[in-house]
Amino acid sequence: MAGNDWVNSYLEAILDLRPAINADKSSLLLRERGGFNPTRYFVEEVITGFDETDFHKTWVRTAAMRNDRSPQERNTRLENMCWRIWNLARKKKQTEGEEATQLSRRLLREKARQDSTVGMSEDLSEEEKSPARGESTRACMPKINSVDTIETWANEHKDKRLYIVLLRHVDSIAFELDNQCFIIHGLIRGENMELGRDSDTGGQVKYIVELARALGSTPGVHRVDLLTRQILADDVDWIYAEPVETLTSRNCENDESPELPAEGGGAYIIRIPFGPRGYIRKELLWPHIQEFVDGALMHIMHVAKSLGEQIGDGKPVWPIIIHGHYADAGGSAALLSGALNVPMVFTGHSLGKDKLEQLLKQGKQSREEINVIYKIMQRIEAEELCLDASEVIITSTRQEIKEQWKLYDGFDLILARNLRARIERGVSCYGKYMPRMVLIPPGMEFSHVVVPDVDMDGDVEVNVDGSGDSDLPIWEEIMRFFTNRCKPMILALARPDPKKNITTLVKAFGECRQLRELANLTLIMGNRDNIDEMSSTNTAVLTSILKLIDKYDLYGQVAYPKHHKQSEVPDIYRLAAKTKGVFINPAFIEPFGLTLIEAAAHGLPIVATNNGGPIDIHKILNNGILVDPHNQNAIADALYKLVSDKQLWLQCRKNGLKNIHQFSWPEHCKKYLLQVTNLQPRHPQWDKIEGTEKSESDDSLGDSSRDIQDLTLNLNNLLNDKKVTEDGSVKNVIGTLKEHPMTRNNLRSVIMELSKGLIRPTKKDNSVEKTNKMPLIRKRKNIIVIAIDSVSSSPGLIDIIKSIFEALAGQRSSGSVGFVVATSMNFSTIHSLLVASGLLCTEFDAFICNSGGDVYYPSYTSDDVLSTGQILFTADQDYHSQIEYRWGGEELRKALLHWTESINEKKGESEEPVIVENIEGSSPLCFAFNVRNPKIVPPVKELRKLMRIQALRCNVLYSHDGSRLNVIPVLASRSQASRYLYVRWGIELTKMVIIVGESGDTDYEALLGGMHKTLILKGPFNTVASQLHAARSYSFDDSPNIVQVEGCTTSEIICGLQKLGMIKA
Repeated sequence: MAGNDWVNSYLEAILDLRPAINADKSSLLLRERGGFNPTRYFVEEVITGFDETDFHKTWVRTAAMRNDRSPQERNTRLENMCWRIWNLARKKKQTEGEEATQLSRRLLREKARQDSTVGMSEDLSEEEKSPARGESTRACMPKINSVDTIETWANEHKDKRLYIVLLRHVDSIAFELDNQCFIIHGLIRGENMELGRDSDTGGQVKYIVELARALGSTPGVHRVDLLTRQILADDVDWIYAEPVETLTSRNCENDESPELPAEGGGAYIIRIPFGPRGYIRKELLWPHIQEFVDGALMHIMHVAKSLGEQIGDGKPVWPIIIHGHYADAGGSAALLSGALNVPMVFTGHSLGKDKLEQLLKQGKQSREEINVIYKIMQRIEAEELCLDASEVIITSTRQEIKEQWKLYDGFDLILARNLRARIERGVSCYGKYMPRMVLIPPGMEFSHVVVPDVDMDGDVEVNVDGSGDSDLPIWEEIMRFFTNRCKPMILALARPDPKKNITTLVKAFGECRQLRELANLTLIMGNRDNIDEMSSTNTAVLTSILKLIDKYDLYGQVAYPKHHKQSEVPDIYRLAAKTKGVFINPAFIEPFGLTLIEAAAHGLPIVATNNGGPIDIHKILNNGILVDPHNQNAIADALYKLVSDKQLWLQCRKNGLKNIHQFSWPEHCKKYLLQVTNLQPRHPQWDKIEGTEKSESDDSLGDSSRDIQDLTLNLNNLLNDKKVTEDGSVKNVIGTLKEHPMTRNNLRSVIMELSKGLIRPTKKDNSVEKTNKMPLIRKRKNIIVIAIDSVSSSPGLIDIIKSIFEALAGQRSSGSVGFVVATSMNFSTIHSLLVASGLLCTEFDAFICNSGGDVYYPSYTSDDVLSTGQILFTADQDYHSQIEYRWGGEELRKALLHWTESINEKKGESEEPVIVENIEGSSPLCFAFNVRNPKIVPPVKELRKLMRIQALRCNVLYSHDGSRLNVIPVLASRSQASRYLYVRWGIELTKMVIIVGESGDTDYEALLGGMHKTLILKGPFNTVASQLHAARSYSFDDSPNIVQVEGCTTSEIICGLQKLGMIKA
């Protein structure tokens, strides 16, 4: 209200007040500078002397006076002012608290960074400390003919057949002598894309489809798969239910039979069924990520095997990379990368931490409310995991690297350059790693671009009643809004999203009379039928725009058509160029700005935000003006300048057309492929994918046997003698067969002499006999994985295992079902526990130990080494090669010990250490610690953050009761080990049942989701989880693959397995 202007002046003074000037001298300084303001003086001298609680008391007192006075005497203005001052003072106090917290975090990060670089510079000479060649951050994009460059690359790599996988929402890319792409949210198709339908169908959908199509057409790339979600719903097009859609096709050489689209060369959209049948926004897909990963893994395995038969001489053709787009797809790509041991690449597009900061600055929602709506913390953690797992992070702009990625714990630009220099010079990085940031702007397809000729000396009138281009339906749809069709057109093309800032554009247009007289405004805001049926956010933006049009009486000057096809977008650009118009992108922040590239390709000058990608685009094209998106006057001035100055308009048009080739798809693909082909190749070490053809004669471990470490234990003597130490653990350890021949007579002395409880793979020598039998696990029809963490080890866990055995007695005797134990304990501990309880370890086909850090199998050696009944346990070194990626080794251990010392320093002098290293429970790929007081140690996220700040990549897991802490490789876990059993031995995930309790270790939730089946045993026998574990994020009660039963007896387990289809009723 106008009467409250004086109140607003005081409020603005409060908000503008800065503590930088001393309170005693501020007024004097203002007088001396000639800037004295009575309002500011009042605030400085009076308001700042009170606490916000005083303001609250004043407001309460003013409100109470209302009841004591007559309506004529009430002063609502005074009451409102008191409330507003108190409310703003309270918000200011909250802001100052958040700033103090951010400062504390920043100081913590800086200290950790300094600690991580201590001693690193000592290995480099002064000459080596200087920046390496090619590391300059200055923009340098020489003018190169795109066709020539891609032909040169193709000639150099013509013998390659790359396979790439891309994913988006969830979306990721896997790349091999073939290419694959993933897009999870599902509304993606090759033609007539539904851009602008909602916040999940922006320009990035077009980007990923065109990327897949361009890579699929590039010589040297055999196959590209774009994986997305299959949607079966009546309210979306039928194409979204098709399992396979061809983008480009390519026949294999010397292949006489027609190839199937799902197995041949080319580029394809592959739709994976997971989650709900209908279309939902990406924030609701987080609970179903594990299921998508399993489906994508099965597809890649099938394609790798098929391509191996076609072009790989019978050996699997693995993807060369897996490339994730957006956080959800990036998290999926990380899991796939770990399961397949394939390099990962990530493109963030829009980052969660940056979005969180932008939303908090708006002040409309709290951090908790933002997390509820956008699942922002889940998104940020997924992006941190991408930093842990990615070889390369592809960005569109330098601003994304310097301003957005710097917000993350896992990335520091200075440390990244330091580590890169050390790698290039062959100097140790002490187990630290930073992904490489690479700037590759998106490309554009120019084949359909027609640049209209423009007569700069005459006026233009688009006659939609004529023939040819003027008869285009979309032109008529737009022009029907305008009273004067001769005016230049200001074009904005964006979703009705608050961050796109369209309302500020309308205000700028409405309040600038000269601009309204000179130009028309066209707003292409996606497609809509009924505004009330759109999302609340889109509805609010559209409603605001319509109100502004009415407020400024812009009828006949603003076009806002309800519908347009994606194929009509080039025609819209041509229409704007034909009218000598201007394209504008006024977004508060634009990650890249693909529409700016499209507009420039059609000869349109641009006005764009000065936040984000447009800065880099403008440096290259120099075809417009950058503006502050918060300043509507600056927006109006820039638009007026371009549409009123014909020479400036023409120069910007020429500049854009001159340099636009640098954003072509051939140029993009060349830079992209040069990056990914230079990555160190990683893929599974075996030459055959185990499948359905399991013959009795195929029992040799083949190439894998040379990597398996033999751990010899005589179970006969152990069971007969039951030799147990004082602490209850059996003395079973690794020995040297050369010094202690394994005979029945001296086995007892061998066991007694060997170290207690620690089983650690050692280097093989000629004295260790290789196993000659395949693990029996590959012969099973079904697998039961026992991963119960919420009960005591004995007798709780043992009793449940016996009940499971009884429930599956028939299948167990026939050999159709196998059993796997998945635990946070090391192999020695779980082995001792089973033996002490009378269970044979040979009842289990595999042991997933150390929270997924190790996998063991029972097998048999040849008769001349061990007699019948003597069992050899083997540690799978193929699995170790899968998960040891970025393992920090001894440097990580030192950092963890330093952390434990800092925790123990907080205890009292008379108290015992809070956390101590468990050497006997550790292994080469698992550092174990005993936690004696879980209430004092920090949660998982704090330890992960500390390690990430130091560029140490690992997975941190607490046991269910918080008494143990395991630190294992970043892409290792029990769920990942289960996927490895599928990848290595061909065990179908759909025939795997994981049995868990009501809660579990840190990785509990990852065991629930997926294509496997899950049986949850509920009841009072489950112990309460430690406070270290956060509450479950999602509910899986509606999943058909998850069954819950009350109790853990044989009958109750049988009931649960019957519901899962494992046992016939």
